[in-house]
Amino acid sequence: MLKVERVSVMNLENAMRGARNPLNSWDRSDSGYDGTGRYVLGANDLALAVRLCAAGSDHRKFIRQIIVSMDVTAPMYWWKEFDTYKVGTVANSTSTMHKLHAKPLEVADFSVDHLTSASLAEFERYAAYLEAVRRRYAEGKDKADWYDLIQLLPSSYNQMRTVTMNYEVLANIYYARRNHKLDEWHVLCAAILELPYARELLGAVGGEAL
Repeated sequence: MLKVERVSVMNLENAMRGARNPLNSWDRSDSGYDGTGRYVLGANDLALAVRLCAAGSDHRKFIRQIIVSMDVTAPMYWWKEFDTYKVGTVANSTSTMHKLHAKPLEVADFSVDHLTSASLAEFERYAAYLEAVRRRYAEGKDKADWYDLIQLLPSSYNQMRTVTMNYEVLANIYYARRNHKLDEWHVLCAAILELPYARELLGAVGGEAL
């Protein structure tokens, strides 16, 4: 299970102005804000952006200045793979160490959507035991119970992180993970393609129509 929420795309205007700096071609810019306050690329600017993305990493530096922030909720086993992308990303997570015991643990707190019915039944029993340990710790604050909870917590536990990236990182993620066997990557890649001009710019990076 993976969920993407509260998505913001920032600095598109400044990134496009910077893309025109090398040739001092600012007078050809035809982008602007619409009635909803959204920055819309004009035909000239979009064509330039696509050409630069297709020309290679040295020419598409401007997409590193298009910033994306999103809240991603995903299991810990997925976050371990996401942590491969350390360059150009910042993430603030909810705290497992400090807040795991603050609310009842439920099966809904875990990614178990691919478990067989037999395995799900076993996990429900396991989750009930984890909840019993959590209650013990919440009542008695015995560090041994806290360690039991932390060390017994499975990697399917869902954690929410607020992640900041740029379009270059998103291009790397998309092309590296779009065919991954974990369904969570497919959900994120689909969300990436819904970002403003992602299909045009990332498609140009990969030399294909998205």
